[in-house]
Amino acid sequence: MKVIFAGTPEFAAVALQALHEAGFEIPLVLTQPDRPAGRGMQLQPSAVKQYAVKHGIEVLQPLSLRMDAKDPQRAAEAKAAHERLLATDYDVMVVAAYGLILPRSTLDIKPCLNIHGSLLPRWRGAAPIHRAIESGDAETGVTIMEMEEGLDTGPMLLIERTPITPQDTTASLHDKLAAMGAQMMVKVLHKMEKGVVEAVPQPEQGVTYANKILKEEAALDFTQPAREISRKIRAFNPFPGAHGEVNGTVIKLWGAEVLDEGSSAAPGQVIAADAQHGIIVACGEGALRLTQLQKPGGKRLPAAEFIKGFPLDGQRFQ
Repeated sequence: MKVIFAGTPEFAAVALQALHEAGFEIPLVLTQPDRPAGRGMQLQPSAVKQYAVKHGIEVLQPLSLRMDAKDPQRAAEAKAAHERLLATDYDVMVVAAYGLILPRSTLDIKPCLNIHGSLLPRWRGAAPIHRAIESGDAETGVTIMEMEEGLDTGPMLLIERTPITPQDTTASLHDKLAAMGAQMMVKVLHKMEKGVVEAVPQPEQGVTYANKILKEEAALDFTQPAREISRKIRAFNPFPGAHGEVNGTVIKLWGAEVLDEGSSAAPGQVIAADAQHGIIVACGEGALRLTQLQKPGGKRLPAAEFIKGFPLDGQRFQ
């Protein structure tokens, strides 16, 4: 089976590697254009492009796939990409975190399958891993689905589940789901080769949308219950990084433990900040023991190390 692959970040690169190592012929890879990154803002290729180039796979990087784009350059690149797809001998397109909309003109060429990091129809959209943790879901998983013009609405070919542990962050769950989705896609393609794969429509009930993560969401409100704040800290790790403010200094919070004990202290008040108790902060309900923090320009540090250079005793998070 010949597979065109479309994806951009590390989540997608894991799937590309799995398909390549499973022996599928990959005549072409689509990925987003190189982006500025790092302190020097040098153009950096995506994780998918890096893998493709290393293994001699042709790469196409159009700004858009919409031939009706208003911008002439985008429209021209989309037309060229469409012609390239029509000229390529392939059986299926596999899409994983590509980041560009696939128009009807692309979807109509050959079947397009997507690796989606949620248990559809829950968490359709851009940030399913973040939102699952933030909302306190007990489990998540990966759905392999056929793509159509609707947002993650296509019929499902395979779905597998995994629990969300109290220690899971978006970073750890991302890696878990990336590996899971890669192997699931290999399994589905082998079934397609044998003609034994079955498409099941998504349930009409239980639809939710995982909106794109905005940086301003990462500012914590300590009047909320400790459990909700803890989930936000885990959901926004590694991006955009949950934070609070102490005396005008923004402090990123990368880890916390929920304490059910009550406190008469005002929400955000640091109840303790010492080697014996750690850093304990009052919340609207319960309290949090902060375990890993970072000040501007500094490194992520365990609480005991952090307070050596940034005393918090008697302070209050805003």
